[in-house]
Amino acid sequence: MKSDESLNEKPVSPANKTAKKGNDIPDGEIDDVSDNFMEEEIETSTTASTSKAEPVDIPLESTQTTEKTALSVKELTRQLASVQKKADSYWDSLLRKQAENDNLQKRMARDLEKARKYALEKFAIELLAVKDSMEFGIDAATKPGTDLKAIHDGMTLTLKMLTDTMAKFNIVEINPQDEKFNPQKHEAIITQEAKPNVEAGTVLHVHQKGYHINDRLLRPARVVVAKASPIENKG
Repeated sequence: MKSDESLNEKPVSPANKTAKKGNDIPDGEIDDVSDNFMEEEIETSTTASTSKAEPVDIPLESTQTTEKTALSVKELTRQLASVQKKADSYWDSLLRKQAENDNLQKRMARDLEKARKYALEKFAIELLAVKDSMEFGIDAATKPGTDLKAIHDGMTLTLKMLTDTMAKFNIVEINPQDEKFNPQKHEAIITQEAKPNVEAGTVLHVHQKGYHINDRLLRPARVVVAKASPIENKG
């Protein structure tokens, strides 16, 4: 039976199929196929060995960029260290100057305080001699038989000492006798009619002298000022 025959048939392997096919190919063609196969194997192995032996080429630009980056990092590090050193130096200098400025301000404050306390020290020392002279004159005046002229001379000498002391400190006397009245330096305590040959506004009498130190008025001179006569007013 046909079905029994198909069951009894054994499967054919691929190798047997190839062998069967090979049995169908002529001998000359088989040699050509073998030669072509060998040549392809040799070419393939040669290409593989060549590709393994050849080194990998690294682009030149990449190498140069890496070197430049390394140099840049070193240069930046060096510059940073230099800038940091300068910054430390400037900061130290600033601290020193600030300390010097603080010391200067403290010293100036002390000097100003001393100036307020002892500004009149030299003037006071000069006045001591005047006071001593006045005490000597008073003591001499109390003694019996004292000559009045001697007391007068002593007082005159004392007044001169005081005037010289004041002049040393630029304290100048204002004595405007027979001068034109100046309201900035004089104080009129009274006015009176002047003589015919005296111009109105002239200082007739100095009741109390004035004084100024440098350009500052200490006390105005108190004076009597001439006024115009009735005849001049009618004219």
